[in-house]
Amino acid sequence: GAPGARRARARERGARMIRFVLLQNKQGKTRLSKYYVPLEDTEKRKLEQEIHREVCSRDKKLSNFFEFRTHKVIYRQYAGLFFSLCVDVNDNELSHLESIHLLVEVLDHFFSGVCELDLVFGFNICYLILDEFFLAGEVQETSKKVILERLEELRRLE
Repeated sequence: GAPGARRARARERGARMIRFVLLQNKQGKTRLSKYYVPLEDTEKRKLEQEIHREVCSRDKKLSNFFEFRTHKVIYRQYAGLFFSLCVDVNDNELSHLESIHLLVEVLDHFFSGVCELDLVFGFNICYLILDEFFLAGEVQETSKKVILERLEELRRLE
C-alpha cells in the first residue's frame, strides 16, 4: 500500500514517530541533526534554538521531557552534549529515553568513548549509526548487538 497507509497501520500497532533528532553542545551549536518531516532551513534553525534554550535552562529536578509546540521533546545530557528527540505527544517517554541511551552506548562503543569532536569529524559515521536506529522517523532496531554487528559489516565493506 501507500506509505501513508503503511504509516497509519504502524501507528495503530503502537509504532513511535520521531520528527527529528538533535545533538547539541552546551553552547547551542547543533553537532548532528536528522529531520524526518519536511521543514524549511529557517524553521529548523529556529526550533534548534528554542530546544537548546529549553534543555539548558531546565531545572535538573524536572523530568527529561517537555511539551514543545504540538509535540513533545525527550532529551538526555551526556557530558557536554544534549541528545534530543521530538516525538508525537502521546509517545512513551521512557522508551525514547532508552533509545537515546542506546544511541549513546553505540556511539561510545564505535568511537571508544565518544566526544564532541567525534561527532564533528566523524559525522558520516554518526549518520550511519543514526540510520541503523531510525528509518523514516520510526525506531528500526533496539538491539545493541544487532546494530553493532551491522556496523561491523559496513566497516568491513569500506
